[in-house]
Amino acid sequence: MTLKNKRLREIDFLRGIAILLVLLRHQYLFTFTSRMGWIGVDLFFVLSGFLVSGLLFKEYIKFGDIMPKLFLIRRGFKIYPIYFLFYLLYLFFMFSEHRFEWKGFLSDMFFIQNYVNGWGYAYAASWSLAVEEHFYFGFALLLWLSLKFNFVKLEVQENAKRINKFEVIILSIMLIVFLLRVYNNVFYPENFIKNFTMTHLRVDSLIAGVLISYLYYFKINFLKHLYFSNKIILIVLAILCVSFTPLTDPLQSFFIKTLGFSLLYISFSIVLIYFLLENDINKILNRCFSSYLVTFISKVGYSSYSIYIIHTFINRSLKNYLHLELNHYLMFIVTSLLSIFSGILMTNYIEKYFLTIRDKYYPSRIA
Repeated sequence: MTLKNKRLREIDFLRGIAILLVLLRHQYLFTFTSRMGWIGVDLFFVLSGFLVSGLLFKEYIKFGDIMPKLFLIRRGFKIYPIYFLFYLLYLFFMFSEHRFEWKGFLSDMFFIQNYVNGWGYAYAASWSLAVEEHFYFGFALLLWLSLKFNFVKLEVQENAKRINKFEVIILSIMLIVFLLRVYNNVFYPENFIKNFTMTHLRVDSLIAGVLISYLYYFKINFLKHLYFSNKIILIVLAILCVSFTPLTDPLQSFFIKTLGFSLLYISFSIVLIYFLLENDINKILNRCFSSYLVTFISKVGYSSYSIYIIHTFINRSLKNYLHLELNHYLMFIVTSLLSIFSGILMTNYIEKYFLTIRDKYYPSRIA
């Protein structure tokens, strides 16, 4: 375990799997891939919860406090330039199709589209970015206030076995979100899109990542004992918890939009723990998939945010404007390769440019 901001190939591999699932959701290949591809977003949520909270936890371990303003500025340099620059491409669709509306536009600009429209307005998949934005601000602020007024204490505990106040709060939030999902889907089933996208119904996947992060940085021995003592059971549980995803589309499923979301973050949390604690995880991945494929997927994962931003523009452009006529197998290959290639260029030449400015004027405290 390290407090340095070192990229982990295995975590980028998981990011790569997540974005490939999203590509499968938004461009038809097989029926089961279209049905289950949406879970890539939930995998992103768990990973984001782990990685983003980990930045704050590492800062606290090193300095005994956190600086939420610096944290949010740095997140802004990561998220906003790519989002706002390439949002212009999606506006082109709105104007060319005479569908521009100020309400939808402003909701996208201020990341409240998941409450105003359900999906994003110009860029439908941006609803998940709204969830993440709300999490960044909410978690950073609440953690800062909790530490400032000594509501919670974060201490590295070598041999702690009992559940503490911080963990109780995290688990309570996850339970409340689940109950809110049940309530909304029982009493407001007509809001089937917003019941899929609203932050207070989806944030528990990110909170699950926070819980894993907390255990990893503050109770690592407990986490290791929990995992290695129940390794086979946990792996089987992780498989069972995603087994339903190829069977049905989520939007009209009461089960998926209530318990199903919880099962997913349980599964992905176990997968994340496996990737964090297995000493030979990269060797295992290389044996299972070959080192070349793992490296490629990891590079895709490194550029996953840019790929996520650009892929639906490419899908719509080829289908609706260039009228490219290919069978669905070739169409998936062409759109996916274009999305991946474009995303890699965006990451290396645009995102990296803004991150260089960020690191110059707003350097990380834990770098």
